[in-house]
Amino acid sequence: MPPDSTALIRALTLTLAALPLTGAAHAQSTTPTVTLDEIVVQGEGGSGTAPVKGYVAKATTTGAKTDTPIEKVPQSVSVMGREEIDARAADKVDEALRYTPGVFAQPFGPDGDTNWLYIRGFQATQSGIYLDGLQSYSYAFGGFLIDSNDLERIETLRGASSVLYGGSNPGGLVNLVSKRPTGERIRKIETGIDNNGYASFGFDIGDKLSDTVAARVSGRIAGGDGYTDFEENFRGTVSPSIKIDLSDTTELTVLANYTHLDGVHNGGAFLPYVGTVVAAPFGYIDREANFTEPDIDDYEREQGSLGYELKHNFGNGWKATQATRVAYSDVEESSLYPYGYTGWATSPAAGTDTLTRINFAHHSKTFAINTDNRIEGEVNTGPLAHKLLFGIDYRLFDLDQVQASSSGTDISATNPVYGSPQTTPSAYIDQTLRQHQLGAYVQDQIAFGGGWLATLNGRYDHVWTDAVGTPAYSGDDGEWSGRAGLAYEFDNGLTPYASVSTFFNPVLGANGSGVFVPETGQQYEAGLKYRPDWIDGLFTLSVFDLTKQNVLTGPSYAQTQLGEVNSQGVELEAKVNLTENWKLTASATFMDVDITKDADAAIVGKTPYVIPETMASAWLDYTFSTGTFEGFVVGGGLRYVGSAWADNENTLKVPDVLLADARIGYSRDNWGVDLNVNNIFDTDYVASCQTAYSCGYGEGRVIKLTGHFSW
Repeated sequence: MPPDSTALIRALTLTLAALPLTGAAHAQSTTPTVTLDEIVVQGEGGSGTAPVKGYVAKATTTGAKTDTPIEKVPQSVSVMGREEIDARAADKVDEALRYTPGVFAQPFGPDGDTNWLYIRGFQATQSGIYLDGLQSYSYAFGGFLIDSNDLERIETLRGASSVLYGGSNPGGLVNLVSKRPTGERIRKIETGIDNNGYASFGFDIGDKLSDTVAARVSGRIAGGDGYTDFEENFRGTVSPSIKIDLSDTTELTVLANYTHLDGVHNGGAFLPYVGTVVAAPFGYIDREANFTEPDIDDYEREQGSLGYELKHNFGNGWKATQATRVAYSDVEESSLYPYGYTGWATSPAAGTDTLTRINFAHHSKTFAINTDNRIEGEVNTGPLAHKLLFGIDYRLFDLDQVQASSSGTDISATNPVYGSPQTTPSAYIDQTLRQHQLGAYVQDQIAFGGGWLATLNGRYDHVWTDAVGTPAYSGDDGEWSGRAGLAYEFDNGLTPYASVSTFFNPVLGANGSGVFVPETGQQYEAGLKYRPDWIDGLFTLSVFDLTKQNVLTGPSYAQTQLGEVNSQGVELEAKVNLTENWKLTASATFMDVDITKDADAAIVGKTPYVIPETMASAWLDYTFSTGTFEGFVVGGGLRYVGSAWADNENTLKVPDVLLADARIGYSRDNWGVDLNVNNIFDTDYVASCQTAYSCGYGEGRVIKLTGHFSW
């Protein structure tokens, strides 16, 4: 963005904020009482958690914690429904999000056990993933993996969101919405296999058991080889749920999950810049090479969760919701990975190709409790109609972890030989870490003047942290956060909006001065949403200026919180059901991300590594409904990921890449088949680098054939 973009965004925000002064005066003289429109979303069951028709959602719960039309949320929101997830044959959440604006998915290449995401230039994997509105927090190697097969929706709320969700990623969050009982008969099975030999079998069964009880269970078993050497994966997941109407005004939904993963890590990662992005004297490292030791490499995950949503309608526009989830995971893994060339060099010595390796292992046991209790209702005060929300939420994250490492034996980058004895890793972290977070929040959505909507939020959180073992530290801190937004809905479907919000994100760890304080910052956002009445679509344009403060800087043994990073940008998105046959999604992202403060003056004004500042994508589907090809569907998409830096000094660049995907399928009556090809031309590229020591290849061509049957 140009240098004066901050002033432009703030000017837009202040201009929109000034408009209601005359509108309110006019409303007082002509409209004595304004009533909030009841949200009735056809095709989505009036709910922001219901199935999406085609590619275009009407409502979301993510942007306001209440069922709200997307255009009424004063931040940019993207919603992906089950039909769009299936069209991409996305086995993981990060695969599904490759076409979402502002989101850089799979930044380190494919990873079967983690959904890696950056949103608006900030890493969202740790604190930016939510399940059914409750945070699925992770730290180090402790956390949870949510299978895309068990999801009804994937919703992305971009920008600072602490005011609703407490400590979270400043760039935004992804809320995963579980499949849940609908009361309708569901009988579906699906099976598939890809060109690497990775096969799967999934099912989705639901029904109404009585007048007051409905149930559903979905799951998947998948396993086989990956595209890199030695890579093997097995995944099993099952998610039963039940919905009970306890009375005419009270309903209870119980959601459970069990997940098991077992496998050998993929290769193509943790590779040096020289030999991947640019050629080494010996050429390039094969992207399918895997430099672990297959005889000792192992990954195992056992994970389970149990939660519920209890809703009660008091009448007269007031209702209460309590959502709670308890989750546990046990993850144990060991592997060897390269870290530069012999002697920890970033380039090989003349005539050599030998990689240095680290032998790493960990055992991480995570226990988490999340609960959110809220009351919402409607109140009129003269010309103002208020939709109020009051809530208290609590989060416990408990991690028992041991991390260990040792120097592994060296290995040739071009002719690896495996089986050398390895030194047993020694523990450098042996710690029990516990963090509590308690927050109270309020929201007021105010409708007035025949089209104006103001959104006001306030929240206070207190965080307690206690780490016992190595390393040990403890402390607590409190933070306020807020949001003020303004929008105007024109009769033609246009809704300009502006918002100002603040955020915080707890930082685990300490130095000689004590426990690290939370990251904080603010965001200015303005934009335009357009939901026309002549076509089923939603178009969004947003500009933003986002600053993160108290960023950790300096070496790991002497970190301080002097850092600051600023992200400015423009995002565009179109999601359109053009007709019953044509469906389109397209997006573009243009960012300027800069380190504005740091202990190292040499990197001030530079762009942090990993982050591409330009991204664009488009996907189009067509279904034949008549003629010779009736029942066939063809589709495809293009994904552009701009260049990024491999180092914070901005001396090593990772080039941009354009990737193509395609789909062809056939459905008839209650069965169908689909053939998806990702990275059609098998483009060889590096997804990103974290310094010159650690680059990851992007995924090569994957051909997947799936068949589905329902009854």
